Amino acid sequence: MELPVVAPARCELRSVIKFLHAKKIPPIEIHRQLEEVYGEKCMDVKNVRKWCREFTAGRLNVHDEERSGRPSHSDETVRKVEELVLKDRRLTLNELAEKLQDVCSRDSIHSILVNNLQYRKLSARWVPKMLTPEHKVKRVQCAQDFLASFEEEGEEFLDSIVTGDETWAHYYTPETKEQSKQWRHTHWPKVKKFKQEKSAGKVMATVFWDRKGVLLIDFMPRGATINADRYCETLRKLRRAIQNKRRVMLTKGVRLHHDNARPHVANKTTSIITEFGWDVLDHPPYSPDVAPSDFHMFPSLKKHLGGMKFANDEEVHEAVISLLREAAGSWFEEGIQKFVVRMKKLIEVNGDYIEK
Repeated sequence: MELPVVAPARCELRSVIKFLHAKKIPPIEIHRQLEEVYGEKCMDVKNVRKWCREFTAGRLNVHDEERSGRPSHSDETVRKVEELVLKDRRLTLNELAEKLQDVCSRDSIHSILVNNLQYRKLSARWVPKMLTPEHKVKRVQCAQDFLASFEEEGEEFLDSIVTGDETWAHYYTPETKEQSKQWRHTHWPKVKKFKQEKSAGKVMATVFWDRKGVLLIDFMPRGATINADRYCETLRKLRRAIQNKRRVMLTKGVRLHHDNARPHVANKTTSIITEFGWDVLDHPPYSPDVAPSDFHMFPSLKKHLGGMKFANDEEVHEAVISLLREAAGSWFEEGIQKFVVRMKKLIEVNGDYIEK
C-alpha cells in the first residue's frame, strides 16, 4: 500500500491548490487529488473552495497573514510536547497525538514541533532544525578524535567498538512506499490507499553489536521504563555476552559507543562502565546521523519488519531476533565502515547534519 504524505504544511497544500486552480481544475477535483496524495484529513472541500476564491480574487501569498493577539499555542502546551520529545526523540506524530489527545490536535503538535521548537526528523528522531555553532564545533571535535584513534590504531580500533541503542518494534510496521509498489497495467483501476493502521502495541529493544555481528538483544518488559538502573542491568548482560562471544575484547579493551540519553550518561551508568574498565567513545548531542544503530541498523530492521503483523510481544521478540541473527556478517562490517565514512563527512560539512 502507498502511504499518504504525513502532516503537510498548510502553505504546501495551498501552493498545490494555487497551481491546480491556475490550470482551471475545479475545486472538487483539486480536493480529490489532495486526498489522494496527502490523505483524507489534509483539508476539507470547503476550505479548498475558499482558497480557490482567494486566488481568483488575486491573492498570491499562500502563507498565513500576520496576526496580533495571543499566540496559537500556550506555553504549557509547548512545554508538554517538548517534555515528551526530550524523553523519547523517536516518538512519531501519531504517538504524540495519542499521548496528548486531551491537550491538542495532531496538526497543532506538528506546528509546535516545527515552528515553536524548531525541530525536524533525522534518522527517525526529533532533532533541532538548526545546530548551534557550539553543537557543530562539538560534532567536529568528536569526529577528529574518532579519526585520530582510527589513524593511530587502524583495524584494531574498529575491532574494539561496541555500539548500541534502543528502538521500538511495533506489532505492525507499515511497508515503505518503495516496498508497496506494484507492477500494474495502466488501464487497471487504482489501488485503494488505506490510512496507516494504528499499532496495537510495541516493544522496546536494546541492541548492541560490533563489526562481526549482534552481541546482545535485550527486550524491556511491558510497563517498565528505561532508567539508569535498567540500563546498568543491560550493560551487565552485555559484558557477559562479550565474555561468551568476544572474550579477547575484554583483554584488548572495549570502546563503548552510545548516545547521550539520560540513562546512558547517569552517574550510576558511568560508574559501572568504569568498573568494567571500558572506554566510551564521545558522542555529540543531537547526532543520530553519526550513530551506527540509527543510520544503519534500525532503518534496515524496520524495513524488513514492514508489512508484518504480530499478535503479542513474544512474536515481536522472535522476529527481531531472527532478522538480526540471520543478517550476514558483512552487513555489520558495512555499518562500522560507514561510521568511519560519516565521521570524515562530518568534518567536510563543518559539523552540519549528514542527510545521507
